[in-house]
Amino acid sequence: MEKEISKYSHIRNEMVKKQIEARGITDARVIKAMKKVPRHLFVNEALTDQAYGDFPLPIGDQQTISQPYIVSEMTQALTLSEKDRVLEIGTGSGYQTAILAEIVYRVYTIERIHDLYIRARRLFDKFKYHNIVTRYSDGTSGWKDESPFDAIIVTAGAPAIPQPLINQLAIGGRMVIPVGNRYVQEMIKIYKDEDGITQTSLGGCRFVKLIGEHGWTIN
Repeated sequence: MEKEISKYSHIRNEMVKKQIEARGITDARVIKAMKKVPRHLFVNEALTDQAYGDFPLPIGDQQTISQPYIVSEMTQALTLSEKDRVLEIGTGSGYQTAILAEIVYRVYTIERIHDLYIRARRLFDKFKYHNIVTRYSDGTSGWKDESPFDAIIVTAGAPAIPQPLINQLAIGGRMVIPVGNRYVQEMIKIYKDEDGITQTSLGGCRFVKLIGEHGWTIN
């Protein structure tokens, strides 16, 4: 496995240089994680040679692995530290989860699609990510028992910000979430303090729908 990972290290470094650093990502911890995590092992084998391209890729069940730049942008926007506890809504391929796990103390990640949940868990075990805790559930309700969280990242587009996630964000906590209609969204960064929340736009984006009680319905 080590040989397989090192084979792609040059391609991965080029991805970071041309797609990520060139677009203004400066957080050294994010850059280090993006250089380390073998993205090609988080996509279907048939798409391995496209894994480091500047675009999202399908991972099955009508879901995608996000464009590398988007992963780095969302991660940097959370202004993470090694002591943070982070909630991720939408495990998907597990790639974003692994990037977070390289930076923070613990990642709690929720996936509603069972096949993706099982596949991601196997990868986390394979790479010995002992600081990742997984859950098969409706992510729009969050993970109340483990709250509050220092940061929350939502990797699917929501019609509105789910109130349970706001409730589960710690004072001083940050959230990044795409919000909009079914086809296009705006990336919103939220900061929570004693007076409530403030929102900042990070620009337009396009994600799959956030399905759940506090998101879109399946139909």
